[in-house]
Amino acid sequence: MTSSPTPVTGTAPRPATGTATAGEPARDAPDRHPASAGPRSRARRRRDTEHRLDHDVDVWVATASADGVPYLVPLSFDRDGEALLAATPADSPTGRNLAATRVVRLGLGLTRDVTMIDGEVEVLEIDELPRERGDRFAERTGFDPRVSATPYRWFRITPRRVQAWREADELAGRELMRDGRWLA
Repeated sequence: MTSSPTPVTGTAPRPATGTATAGEPARDAPDRHPASAGPRSRARRRRDTEHRLDHDVDVWVATASADGVPYLVPLSFDRDGEALLAATPADSPTGRNLAATRVVRLGLGLTRDVTMIDGEVEVLEIDELPRERGDRFAERTGFDPRVSATPYRWFRITPRRVQAWREADELAGRELMRDGRWLA
């Protein structure tokens, strides 16, 4: 994957993941069997989802204004095992929507191997986050919103519902988390 010399604000090039050599999948990568292999178990989908959360860097963030105007952007994120942390300009449509509604839908992965996360949002001013947590975000994503001339906010997203599926044969049982509790 090539990346532009200047990443889009709020995103970063994806780092290499796993421990693979050329031509073989990473040992810790999600299961990549073709659809004909049959649906994954709920437990396998959870493992694959948690792998993505721990190794992917960017996520699609869907919000809506108070009057229902939708907005979709990619943002870099970091996960601490409990919640996802993202940052965006405070006055951007996404920043305003997250602060006003305190809810979000995230899309992670490919269209044929997707994880959808509905979450509750906590808004933090840029200086409210502990330094170590901000440092971790900057190191992992390659982007540090604390040094931007544009005023940013942190958004801590706590998953309440998680769904994951690849093909139609995985639509049944796609819900992995409900009301903030893992089902598998």
